[in-house]
Amino acid sequence: MSDRAVLHVKGRVLVGPDDVRDELWVIDGRISYERPVGARDVRTVQGWALPGLVDAHCHVGLDTHGPVPADVAEKQALTDRDAGALLIRDAGSPSDTRWIDDRDDLPKIIRAGRHIARTRRYIRNYAWEIEPDDLVTYVAQEARRGDGWVKLVGDWIDRGTGDLSACWPRGAVEAAIAEAHRLGARVTAHCFAKDSLRDLVESGIDCIEHATGLTEDLIPLFAERGVAIVPTLVNIATFPSLAAGAESKYPRWSAHMRRLHERRYDTVRSAYDAGIPVYVGTDAGGSLAHGLVAGEVAELVNAGIPPVEALSATTWGARAWLGRPGLEEGAAADLVVYDGDPRADVRVLAAPRRVVLNGKVVG
Repeated sequence: MSDRAVLHVKGRVLVGPDDVRDELWVIDGRISYERPVGARDVRTVQGWALPGLVDAHCHVGLDTHGPVPADVAEKQALTDRDAGALLIRDAGSPSDTRWIDDRDDLPKIIRAGRHIARTRRYIRNYAWEIEPDDLVTYVAQEARRGDGWVKLVGDWIDRGTGDLSACWPRGAVEAAIAEAHRLGARVTAHCFAKDSLRDLVESGIDCIEHATGLTEDLIPLFAERGVAIVPTLVNIATFPSLAAGAESKYPRWSAHMRRLHERRYDTVRSAYDAGIPVYVGTDAGGSLAHGLVAGEVAELVNAGIPPVEALSATTWGARAWLGRPGLEEGAAADLVVYDGDPRADVRVLAAPRRVVLNGKVVG
């Protein structure tokens, strides 16, 4: 033990919302709550420690035009890391980012494969664009390529009607979700409007992204089935500008997007009050900057979710939902240290004092 460097995290270690300890030790990249015997090369970090934050809707390797080169994806991942997001669920990307798994200085990524969308019903260069008869085949393909998740595009603007509408018939959705579950993958879907939600939930979907179309009549169904939502409120904040840009061509769509934006906080609070699991996701990538995880936590609080529950949505609860450890004994030491108690004010998340990834201080 005496020849090994040891990191000592001292102050307040938030192992869980009700499990607060005074210190932890990092030995060979792993967490220990027992003081090592004979260690001489000890570095001490002081402050309030949390498990590495989770961004459960993030697109590393993607920009407004589609896939990006590896050096750009690296910068995206580093920006998320320096903001404290050490575990990312990549909710759809056409880029192959497996090389990131070999880098112990970059966040850990759980991939959902590439988006699966209806033909001409999503952003160009992002998704596999197919018709319903091929949905099961493509879901199986992405289930095998991903890390336990598949991403559907549940609704998008229909140019014929000039408004949001569901992309898939009920039978195709049922068969596709059943196939993903048979292969051990969970399924999530991009959904802005209401139209697609009942079919997706009754077909067994596991999560809905954005969920701005969630209404009082559907909330009990979500709660009963345990379907999670990832609201991406920092992205929903862009709806008014998107609506303004399309006003002359798609006035119905623009008005719809404004209504969804206006009730966004009420939607999220109603979902939380009903017991629907809510998790933090930024929708970084595409048109949105990376490194916004602290802002999304603050938005959940603005929506009326208690601060400790908003923290859980990016730490303890989110990691449990994704099947990844937090600050348990023996787990990889992925943690973020802050100057103040984030339970008292989640805004401290915007300024990490130290970022520790795989036991190394990287920021």
